Amino acid sequence: MNDTALPEDWKILRQWLPDDLDARARKTGFMERARGLQDAERWLRLILMHVAGGLSLQQTAVRARELGLARVTSVALFKRLRKAERWLADLTQYLLADHQRLFRVRPQKATGYQLRIIDATDIQELGDTGTSLRVHYSLRLPQLSCNHYELTDDHGGEKLGRFKFQPGELILADRGYSHRAGVASVLQAGAQVLLRWNPATFPVEGPQGEPWELLAQLRKLRMRETGHWRVSFIFGNQRYPLRLCARRKSRTKAERARKKALRKAARNQSGTPDSQSLELTAYVLVLTSVAQAELSATQVLELYRLRWQIELAFKRLKSLLAFGHVPKSSDQSAKSWMQAKILTSRLIERVALCGRFFSPWGYDGRTEPGVAGVH
Repeated sequence: MNDTALPEDWKILRQWLPDDLDARARKTGFMERARGLQDAERWLRLILMHVAGGLSLQQTAVRARELGLARVTSVALFKRLRKAERWLADLTQYLLADHQRLFRVRPQKATGYQLRIIDATDIQELGDTGTSLRVHYSLRLPQLSCNHYELTDDHGGEKLGRFKFQPGELILADRGYSHRAGVASVLQAGAQVLLRWNPATFPVEGPQGEPWELLAQLRKLRMRETGHWRVSFIFGNQRYPLRLCARRKSRTKAERARKKALRKAARNQSGTPDSQSLELTAYVLVLTSVAQAELSATQVLELYRLRWQIELAFKRLKSLLAFGHVPKSSDQSAKSWMQAKILTSRLIERVALCGRFFSPWGYDGRTEPGVAGVH
């Protein structure tokens, strides 16, 4: 990018940020002392130049002086970045709420529901310290926009209870979210769920609570055949009805899944999986609360394949934004750095949303594009 274009380009981004940047910076503790640079907008530009622009702290300080933006040292910028996490999180939430306002659209026509995919990804520190942060993410379809995120340490478990749900939503999730408490929270909110089932963490019974033999039912399926059964589970003294949809894998896929389970057990030193667990690797098992009249078993299993979209979103973040590694030595600076990355991803989403409405002579960010008809 030509440096002479930076002020003009910043005006576009600035229109999507709150007007009260200074007040928010003071409220969140970013600007506490009345000394040094007291312009929150300039500090934000410096942080984004460093984090999103890929410049070192020293390079950022030099570039800021060249542009006439600010005269700060790399040490001063580093100290400010360490204090920026709450402020950056506040700005990200502002963008997220504004994005949701723009995307109040009709539900997905194919299902009658607004689809959301939920997952988490780990962020690695440099060196031998291992995983230090985890991002919990919710992605809306077909918009491919984030409508919730949470940043935790590596002990922050994957659970649906971290998220809030609304009636009319259909939540897609992987095996890591296969827990009764989380599914109950989705259903209590009036939303529906569709997730990969892990029998070890989510025991189910028959529709009325009677014993239910899983393998006896699955063994009836022929290769690539799809089946479904009514099941239920109890949580908090309440019984919830579900459907189990299953498909037998091909021999090649089944053998690959079996070997993967054995490798995982060896890596975790958890011993050889029991015969039932190994037999279950030959099937794709998906639980859903959506009735058969709305989605057939085949449609449920096909819909689950959309969950891969969030994996692609993580890959884009890690490749385009260097999202996967934290080049900071302290926990506080690492969290601030990651929060700035998440803020950058929100700005990129907004640019992508409005990009097709840009004209050759520029774009007025205060004039919202007609997104109400986006599908």
